[in-house]
Amino acid sequence: MRILGIDPGLKATGYGVIDCEPGAVRSVHLLEAGTVEPRPRDLLQNKIGKVYSNLDAVIQQYSPEVMVIEKLYAHYRHPTTACILGHARGVICLLCAHRELRLVEYPVKRIRKALLGNGNASKEQIRSVVARTLGISEEKLTLDASDALALALGFAYIERQESRLRRLSFAAGARIKPATT
Repeated sequence: MRILGIDPGLKATGYGVIDCEPGAVRSVHLLEAGTVEPRPRDLLQNKIGKVYSNLDAVIQQYSPEVMVIEKLYAHYRHPTTACILGHARGVICLLCAHRELRLVEYPVKRIRKALLGNGNASKEQIRSVVARTLGISEEKLTLDASDALALALGFAYIERQESRLRRLSFAAGARIKPATT
């Protein structure tokens, strides 16, 4: 399965593409990771355009099956941040619709818990785990790219776990059914 993780933002949007065999999370291959960084003085529409065009190129090159994006979390003390993040998320969701990709959203705490067992892990801890899992140097990853890769890896882990639970549930249900004559 090819997974594109995206950590949205207008200052920096991290992305990461991985290949993962279904059910075999340990055999994960990094295809590309990076950060889209619009110029700070650009107009809003130009920042959004840069995010859109760069991510569109990644999608065209790698043809992911699913796009995983961080679920929006906004603190009441910072409403402007939520609005700005909404612009980046909106263009990413539009791109997902245009390219007919499956879109999955996860809260950052769920991803951190899936990867580290700790929903309150720091960005640096996440980067360390992502780098170790993918066999790359931490210095090669921006925090935004490592967050995006964490989303992709977290999705793979969660999908694997949910698939295992469905199989166990099905197997238990099959044993319980009474025989019909």
